Amino acid sequence: MMDFSLTSEQKMVRDMVRRFAEQELEPNMEEWDEAEAFAPWVFDRMAEQGILGHCLPTRYGGGGMDYITLGLVCEELERIDTSFRVVMSVHIGLCSFGILQWGTEEQKQKYLTPLAKGEKLGTFGMTEPNAGSDVAAIETVAERKGDEYILNGEKMWISLADTADTFVVIARTDPTAGHRGISAFIVERDMPGFESEEIHGKMGIRAGDTGSFTMQDCRVPAENLLGEEGEGFKVGMSCLDGGRYTVAAGAVGLIRACLETSKKYSMERETFGKPIAEHQLVQQMIARMARDEEVTRLLVYKAGWLKNEGVRNTRETSLAKWYGCDAAFRAAEDAVQIHGAYGYSNEYPVERYLRNSKGAVIYEGSAEIQTLLQASYALGMRKDKPLRCELPGWPFEE
Repeated sequence: MMDFSLTSEQKMVRDMVRRFAEQELEPNMEEWDEAEAFAPWVFDRMAEQGILGHCLPTRYGGGGMDYITLGLVCEELERIDTSFRVVMSVHIGLCSFGILQWGTEEQKQKYLTPLAKGEKLGTFGMTEPNAGSDVAAIETVAERKGDEYILNGEKMWISLADTADTFVVIARTDPTAGHRGISAFIVERDMPGFESEEIHGKMGIRAGDTGSFTMQDCRVPAENLLGEEGEGFKVGMSCLDGGRYTVAAGAVGLIRACLETSKKYSMERETFGKPIAEHQLVQQMIARMARDEEVTRLLVYKAGWLKNEGVRNTRETSLAKWYGCDAAFRAAEDAVQIHGAYGYSNEYPVERYLRNSKGAVIYEGSAEIQTLLQASYALGMRKDKPLRCELPGWPFEE
């Protein structure tokens, strides 16, 4: 039975992250956005607060909190800026959850523990210059040679590419086997042949580290194979279930930010002798934001509840991501409209909200991919099969 009330622990974590974001991140946002970078101390402070591992098992140094709490953290961070939620998406949703679900005990002790403690940052490498939604088209190859794999290829549009220490990388081990010829690996930044660089000139999420990395005869120990050889497609798709959940939860925060800012401005700004909040078409946009915040939050709660129960949630997470990201983009567009000419300048944060909101409609499964996914479920063309390794439900076994 679903219970929509938050526990005292969940409220405590939510309030702690809200204070941290408002007091330490928000005052710097305009500067970081303009500079297309933010200070490295942010990661240190997130680690000190326990944010980088709060929902990972305590046996690996995490906080042991549940998936709903992860959603609340993502909401509070994205309410200030998308770039901070992105850290949670790639560090926890894509990288740490991938190792938690598919890793051996040795891999978890070696890699998940420092990730959970915030001593290391993690990310995920699937997208390539010529392969995004079509995962089977990836060109990165991994060739087994003795007790090593030799990786060659390039990954593009990778969050924390120039900052992360640990990478879950998807590569092709059998060029003739399609999806079944793909495998996953844990790659370390300091492995010979690994290089990364930042990407500048993005429309949004400018305060976040987005980049590319190349592997040229990068030697990866065979024990760093994540899952079994040929399971990389399954590993990657299951990682996306974690990443998409954090994106959907972040959308709640972005809609909320748009609503809060628009309510305040519409009560203060007057036209035709009265606050614009009294004009019906402005009210229509405000009402739509309020509706979409509530609907997206409920979809996120359902997906989080299923995760807590240890139930497969690909469909529900996809729906939350699809609806939430579309709704956040619409809310940001309406917020700019409500602010009028001021919304078109950086005097108010709504123009940044709009720039940031577009990215989530594209990454971690575009709106078009989510549409096709939901259609395949609705038409009975897709039925999820149990995975050999399922993401553990909560509470995590100790």
